Amino acid sequence: MTHALRAGYRLIDTAASYGNERAVGEAIAESGVPRDEVVIETKVWISDYGFDEARHAFDKSAGTVGVDQIDLLILHQPLPTEFERTFGRLPWAGDLALRREGACDRGEQLHGRSPDAVLDAANVVPAVNQIEVYPYFTQRDVQELGAQNGRPDCD
Repeated sequence: MTHALRAGYRLIDTAASYGNERAVGEAIAESGVPRDEVVIETKVWISDYGFDEARHAFDKSAGTVGVDQIDLLILHQPLPTEFERTFGRLPWAGDLALRREGACDRGEQLHGRSPDAVLDAANVVPAVNQIEVYPYFTQRDVQELGAQNGRPDCD
């Protein structure tokens, strides 16, 4: 990771469930690349969906990485079976509070039963919706909704 940063990579995708947050922080420190040039992304795991839980997950991740600010905090995966928990007082609300406090400044992610359900449940349109796409799993409905709302997920 240190070599990747020195070679020009600037977005580091991490997650507590990957077990790589500490290594990410160490690599950033060792690379010599200024912190404000690196975008650190981490994810809230499904067991931490909820306002207070998401704030705790953020604090734990930021501490493990060794930074005060996470640039992109997203939900790790959909939990459509508990839609209300995911969208009620979810990490989404926690993310917004963290953004207001300056601890998380680049965005958030929502998942739901359908793309329309996400937009209906959110009082702010998501800045980022990182989706899984590959040749046999294209999620055209999600991509089309993003394009319709001026936020294409991928080309």
